[in-house]
Amino acid sequence: MSLPLEWTAPETVAAPEETPLEFADTEQTHYIFGFWLFLASDIVLFSCLFASFLVYRGENLNMGSLGVVLPINLTTVMTETVLLLTSSFTCSLAVHELRRHRVRGVVTLLAITLALGAAFVTLEVRDFVGLVASGYNWGQNSFLSAFFTLVGTHGGHVTFGILWGIAIIIQLLVHGLGTKTARKVYTFALYWHFLDIVWVFIFTVVYLSTILK
Repeated sequence: MSLPLEWTAPETVAAPEETPLEFADTEQTHYIFGFWLFLASDIVLFSCLFASFLVYRGENLNMGSLGVVLPINLTTVMTETVLLLTSSFTCSLAVHELRRHRVRGVVTLLAITLALGAAFVTLEVRDFVGLVASGYNWGQNSFLSAFFTLVGTHGGHVTFGILWGIAIIIQLLVHGLGTKTARKVYTFALYWHFLDIVWVFIFTVVYLSTILK
């Protein structure tokens, strides 16, 4: 039996990968791009704060015995670091559950992330209170002003992230997973990972360099 002259063998076409829910809507994609611009502005903010801290830290070191020596509790700082890095991991798992459209998994892992973040903020506030009680305060000199401003700004960002995450969890429980709620989970994850990266720099520049100097 002969085949028609116009017949050709069918091509094997690979099935297209499923578009992530947060990118399925063009409007939500625009919001994500806008959030990247917000993170870029935050990078500029923290860059300025780091630069100020390094300048005033140098001046403080040049003062010799008259300079301020911060009583850093390495155990507390390490605990804060472990808490925040672990929260970054659980936040990544929440995005993984988002990709699998499992709202219960997203909510559970976001709740764990926020709990770890709350523990981090609690330790940081306790550390600040201890410093103030020991006579180290924001208005004492330029070095301490730079220290409290840099670390405090990061802590404020984490606190805002916790409140934002709670609002997202409530929306997920009420509305479930859609393009809008998925976009909010995704942008929250971007924000949270950014804060973890900033903390790594704070740990290295502010705490670790002070301990090893």
